[in-house]
Amino acid sequence: MKTKLWHLVVIVLMLLGLLAAGASAQQSEVYIIKVADAISPGTTEFIKSGIKTAEERGAAAVIIELDTPGGLAESMRLIVQRILSSRVPVVVFVSPSGARAASAGVMITMAADVAAMAPGTNIGAAHPVGAGGKEIDGKMSEKVVNDMVAQAKSVAEKQGRNADWVKDAIRESVSITETEALEQNVIDLIAEDIDDLIGQLNGRQLKDKGVLNLADAKKVVLEETLRTKILKTISNPNIAYILMMIGLAGLYFELSHPGAIFPGVIGGIALVLAFFAMQTLPVNYAGILLIVLAIIFFIMEMKITSYGLLSVAGIVSLLLGSLMLFEGSTPDLKVSLRVLLPTVILISGFFVAVASLVFRAQLSKPTTGSMGLVGEIGVVKKALTPEGKVFVHGELWNARAKEPLDEDAKVRVVKVVNLILEVEPVDEGAIA
Repeated sequence: MKTKLWHLVVIVLMLLGLLAAGASAQQSEVYIIKVADAISPGTTEFIKSGIKTAEERGAAAVIIELDTPGGLAESMRLIVQRILSSRVPVVVFVSPSGARAASAGVMITMAADVAAMAPGTNIGAAHPVGAGGKEIDGKMSEKVVNDMVAQAKSVAEKQGRNADWVKDAIRESVSITETEALEQNVIDLIAEDIDDLIGQLNGRQLKDKGVLNLADAKKVVLEETLRTKILKTISNPNIAYILMMIGLAGLYFELSHPGAIFPGVIGGIALVLAFFAMQTLPVNYAGILLIVLAIIFFIMEMKITSYGLLSVAGIVSLLLGSLMLFEGSTPDLKVSLRVLLPTVILISGFFVAVASLVFRAQLSKPTTGSMGLVGEIGVVKKALTPEGKVFVHGELWNARAKEPLDEDAKVRVVKVVNLILEVEPVDEGAIA
């Protein structure tokens, strides 16, 4: 009995040891997210999904290895929100040497539980700019800057960092090296590489998140999925807008010329990619409805004689819908006028040209089939008394006339009834 009891104790201890070892191994995992690109909706999804994976797997920490010139303010805000709400400690490491955390990268670094930089890196120059790097003018500039300063100071104070410097980085575009950043309490430490960083983080006490236990930590580098790579490429509002216009034009051409196939295929693919990109952008559905209404106007132009009024209505609706399509609070989430105006002109011209071709085809005289024979001039090959045969359009047809006609007489086709031509004589002098 004692032997059995002893065996049971041994088995329980072994199971507890295995569970503890498994928990220890899981806890010592460090997830690494490498970002060496502009901050965009694709980058946002990559970072958010990486933090979510780390939370689900109980990782000890997440390290965002950052090298960015900046990017979209709205994407940056979403990343900051996710970092601040993370249950797993998040470390932002500006690395490797020569890297930078500029513009939106400053805010992401400030939001981290631990901010670190590698030697030879810099941080700063966070003054907001519009699409294409253009300065934001007037009241909009003041509004955007004040909003970013307020958020930056709030985040810096929450994480115990230099809020005054962050304000200067936004208002004055100041930029500093890693050494200056450490001296001015902008970052927490300087590390040569990831291994050095993990070594310095081990045993570090974090506010609200306990002590980091990273001894013999296993590094897990998260890779971008194909979905993220595609989204990073097409999530720019200008590219998403152009893809949508290409998609609508392709489908419009396919509907007006059934059987073309290629335009419809390209249009369908472009529309799917556009809607995929728009799921991460602040879309105004009134803008989409106006663009769809423009397409309806262009289609109606092919069916109704409006003398161009429907085309004008379509162009106006397309322009208004394009201007309203994205409703972001910052200029970098709107379609650039340098992209919008040429695109509207080009797409409107395409729609009007296709509608015009279809309308002309509907009004033009048929050139094939029985209807194409009406009005054609032929020659009597077998006397019409009143029926006989005539040679018209390169073919010999059965024909009838109201009065007898001799061979070689010139006739004009009046109509076709059951494949029999009804003809009338033609004055030789009247033939053009």
